[in-house]
Amino acid sequence: FLLLALLPQRWAHDMGSGKGLRLFALPRIGPTPFSLLALALLIVLVAAGIAGPRDPMKNPLPLFIWVDWWIAFTLLQAITGNLWTLFNPWTALIDVLRAIFGHFLPEGGFVRLPQQLGHAIAILQFFGFAWYELVDLAPYDPDRLAYAVIAFYLFNLGGMVVFGREDWSRRAEPFSIYFSLIGGLAPLQPIPDETTGRPALHLVWPGMRMTTRPPLPLSGIAFVLLTLATVSFDGLSHTYSWATLIGLNPLEFPGRSAVVWQSTAGLFGAFAALGLLFAACVWTGLKLSGDGVSLREGSGRLVYSIVPISLAFHAAHYLTFLLVEGQYGVVSASDPFGLGWNLFGTADWQVTTSFFFNYESVLAIWNIQTTVIVIGHVIGIVMAHVIAVSLFPRDNGAVRSQIALAIFMVLYTAFGLWLLATPSMG
Repeated sequence: FLLLALLPQRWAHDMGSGKGLRLFALPRIGPTPFSLLALALLIVLVAAGIAGPRDPMKNPLPLFIWVDWWIAFTLLQAITGNLWTLFNPWTALIDVLRAIFGHFLPEGGFVRLPQQLGHAIAILQFFGFAWYELVDLAPYDPDRLAYAVIAFYLFNLGGMVVFGREDWSRRAEPFSIYFSLIGGLAPLQPIPDETTGRPALHLVWPGMRMTTRPPLPLSGIAFVLLTLATVSFDGLSHTYSWATLIGLNPLEFPGRSAVVWQSTAGLFGAFAALGLLFAACVWTGLKLSGDGVSLREGSGRLVYSIVPISLAFHAAHYLTFLLVEGQYGVVSASDPFGLGWNLFGTADWQVTTSFFFNYESVLAIWNIQTTVIVIGHVIGIVMAHVIAVSLFPRDNGAVRSQIALAIFMVLYTAFGLWLLATPSMG
């Protein structure tokens, strides 16, 4: 932050508006074949969830949803850009339905999604997803998870049919919104050529393509903050400090069934606290800058700088989970229905956790987690500064506007490192 304060504002302008280094042209490939592949895979996984092994460590559905898709696929898009636009499992089905029913299924839907709703439907769905993962008594139960996936898919399919795929995906389907934000951080970005319009892959500074996006509405700001609040609470809820706070003996943790209401309240509380802190930091910065920018515009632009922090918490928190459960996913893929198959030759592989009992490997994991959190906050501070320069071009308004937010990010870095270092349950 101090280094950015000393650099000329022209540097921030150039960084925010530049297209980076052009690598090569990309082929024009439509999303339909990838969407069909994703839909076919989803059908097989749901069938395995219903008819496959009851052991969640042998059933591919929970391992795919919570490990391969939610963790690995999210992290992959932070490098490659938004792949969800290709592998969205609704796209191909909507196209097929439109081809069959023709003008009876208008592209823009039958009615418009009310503007007053903003991202409210996406917020409710993402909160429900987080609640199911963090609070529900059995999020890994294959049968229950299969029916939850079906309900989620059909609800959003209905929304896309009624209100139009584009508008529903942009404001109501939570993972289209979430992966668009994560993909915007990627150092590899497809950017259309100014003359031909053909997309080319560019190497850019992480997050810079997001600094020129229009301000998010209040509901969009809330959605971004919710993504950070949920993963932060997930880490906090496993600590002895949290157990003590809600009146439990951490050495005699009774299980999720005893803390459903406490965990639900904690999830809400983390969301509310983060929202208040962010609003207070932006408001303080606006007052210090004295440049007349509204709180809605300032927070709607600066909230993009929270996305790399959310991703960093996601990566650091779930790294050990990915290392272990990811192995179970590879094993279960060879025998998804528990019929003794060995489709990929991995059914007899042994899962190991030996890296948790070796000092060098534990130190390496800790260093990776620490580095990820610090890099995420560094990217966030750089993004916030570039955005602030465009909002407050005169004098040192951009620097003054960032003082409170920089302090917030430093403290949140410390909070993230404390979550990694403090003893935890489970």
